[in-house]
This record gives sequence, C-alpha cells and structure tokens, in this order.
Amino acid sequence: MSTAKTYKWQDLSASSQAQVLSRPVYSVDDALKTTVTAILDEVKQNGDSALIAYAKQFDNAELNRLSLNKAALARLSAELPQKVKAAIDCAYRQISRFHQAQAVADIRLETAPGVNCQMKTRAIGKIGLYIPGGTAPLPSTVLMLGIPSQIAGNAVRVLCTPPNSEGKIHPAIAYAALTCGIEEVILAGGAQAIGAMAYGTKTVAKVDKIFGPGNAFVTMAKQLVSNANPATAIDMPAGPSEVMVIADANANAEFIAADLLSQAEHGADSQVLLLCNSSDKIAQVNDALARQLAQLPRQAIAAKALENSALIQTTSVAQSIKIANDYAPEHLIIQTDSADEVVDKIVNAASIFVGPWSPESAGDYASGTNHVLPTYGYGRALSSLGLADFTKRYTIQTLSRAGLEGIGQAIIDLAQAEGLDAHANAVAVRLQETQP
Repeated sequence: MSTAKTYKWQDLSASSQAQVLSRPVYSVDDALKTTVTAILDEVKQNGDSALIAYAKQFDNAELNRLSLNKAALARLSAELPQKVKAAIDCAYRQISRFHQAQAVADIRLETAPGVNCQMKTRAIGKIGLYIPGGTAPLPSTVLMLGIPSQIAGNAVRVLCTPPNSEGKIHPAIAYAALTCGIEEVILAGGAQAIGAMAYGTKTVAKVDKIFGPGNAFVTMAKQLVSNANPATAIDMPAGPSEVMVIADANANAEFIAADLLSQAEHGADSQVLLLCNSSDKIAQVNDALARQLAQLPRQAIAAKALENSALIQTTSVAQSIKIANDYAPEHLIIQTDSADEVVDKIVNAASIFVGPWSPESAGDYASGTNHVLPTYGYGRALSSLGLADFTKRYTIQTLSRAGLEGIGQAIIDLAQAEGLDAHANAVAVRLQETQP
C-alpha cells in the first residue's frame, strides 16, 4: 500500500511546486498565547508556589521540593542500565570533541597607527536549559545543550525538565546531566519552566538566555519572554522537524525509507521529502516505507506525517540540488554517486549527512554535531547550535592622541553627513585640546 504521494517535478506548475514543498502552517494561536501569557504572569507573581501548583495540574506530581540535588541524581542514575550509560558516555566523547574544536581566539589588531581594536569572546553568565519530558525522555538533548555550556564555562546553568507523577525524572536524564557537570535539576516543565528561568524564583535562578526544544506551550513561552521588556534571549525559532533526501538510481531504498521514517516518528507535523531522478527508485522507496512503517511502535504518528510527505521525481541530481537549496531543510541526506561533489553545491541546509552510511540518527545522538537546528527554512540565515551560542562577543578600542588625529577628520565628516553634530563634536573637542 502506498504511504506517500509521488510527483513529477517537471509536470507541476510553479504554484503546485510551491504547494508540494509548503511546510505545515505555523501560526500564532490567540487562545494558546492567552493561556501561556496567564501561566507566565502567574509564575512571575507567585514563583515557586506557582511551579508547585502547575506540577500538580499538568504533571500529576505532588512536589515537596522543586529540585533534585546531586545525591538524588546519582541515586536515579544508578537505576540506568549499564549499556545506556555506555551509550551516553560514547556520545559525550564525540560531541565534546567537536564542540571543543569550535573555540575561537580573541582578536587584537592595530587597524591604523595608534588605533587598537580587540574582540573578546566570553561565556554568557547565566543560561537555562529546557529538556522536554512527555512520552520519550531526551538525554541526547541534555548532551547537546549541556556539553557546549560546560565547555563555554557558563557560570550558572539551570536545567528544567518536567517531573513524573512520583516527582522524579528519567534516570537517563539524571545521568546525562551529571555527565555534563550539572548537579541540580529543576522539576518544572512547560511554559511555567520557561517563565521561571526568565523571571527567577526563590529556587530557580533568573537566566540570560534559554535553550531547548518543546511543545507549542514551550515555544510560545520562549517567544513571549524573548519579546518582553527586559527580554530574555532564546536559542532560535522553532518549528516542526523535517528531513529531505537527495537520491539517485543507485541509492539504497531501504536506507532512504528508514531515514524518512526516523524523522516522521517525531510528530504528525514532521515533514519528510525525497528528491530522486529515478522513478524505479521512488517506487522501491514507497514499498519500503509501507513495510517498515508496519513495524514501528510509533506507527500512527509516522503515518500521519507521511500523509503530508512527498516523493518527488526530478530530471537530474542538479535539479534536486536546486530544489534543496530553495527549501533549506533542517536535515539533508545525500545518497548519490559522487555525494562529496553534491555536498559542495549545497548552500542552504542546517545539517547535512553525506553517503549511505550517514543516517540522520547519527547527528541526533553521537556523531558529534549538534541536533538543535533551525527549521522552517531558517537554515537560509541561521546556523546549527554550537559553542558560539553559549558565548558573547564584545569589542574594545584604544586610541592614542595620534591615532585619533589620524582618523578624526573622517569621523567628523561622516558624523556631520549624518546630521549628528554631537558625535562630530566629541572628536573635535579632543583634537582642539592642547596636549600637556
């Protein structure tokens, strides 16, 4: 049974092509905004007591404390099977290596005689890490956020995740947190956790920037606190997950189907797309999708996502590349002959997986790259999460009198051209000063 719609790109009108590639509508729901605003206001006003009340309402958890300390996390970690601990340790090593390599050196440069400029990179002081709960624990996200923050050296790291009905968290999250050097976890989820990190409570430190994925309530809360006054910075806009595969006649249909389904199981609004210049290969992929889908525990979710998927026949790999660059996918998988040559022609994608042995799952867990990525076409301008997101840059300039004299007239002329006479005067009064 067919599980995905197939199209011939050259037979579609421009408007039909746009429709095939259109992402799920991502609009601001007024009712959601009203609800989240009320939650944020409640947390702002009542702090810890609001978090405890919301834990009972949303998580069915009766909390007598809002945090788990190092000892509690260690006890939970002891419940984790050794093979899962080993997997987390393995992923930690690769992710650490890749993010350590992203460190940048400070810059010091004399741009003109007597004019010295510097750029320094320093860790953001206080950051918040949000780890979703729900049906699937996400220790991988703990690693993707915890490792770069550990390397950056953020002085305060607040990790929030929703409690279960027993007031605990999944042992894998506890172990991953300790592995990243995080020794306290706040038992708070949803919009209320975002509010607690943005405003601060007796238990939760107010942070400067919030990281992490979440549901519609979390996403809305992050948007609202980032637009507040004063604002709390956030990592990036969030949208439904997506994957695009570029393939040719020699690609492995089973691999392609597995990659498409690995993303489809994220949620019903996930978008999965195949670009292939072989009709026979597309038919093989569709058959493989049906067979593999029937074996998945999250079959219903993946099937819903596949209803909005598309298997697109192109005239050539070159045409597939053009479509991919126009679409700017969150994840792009390349299964073609000479895949290395294809990747050199990609300019718009958040994370790229090259060759048949590079599944998207590798980037999600243990290759070393970060899995927090811009979606919804933001890959045209935004980047995958990295060490730089946990730091800030600032510049320093030191001018001698001779240095100011050398560029002073240019400053005055530019300031006057813009009608900013006070700017010009700040230079002129110095140049008129008699040197001691």
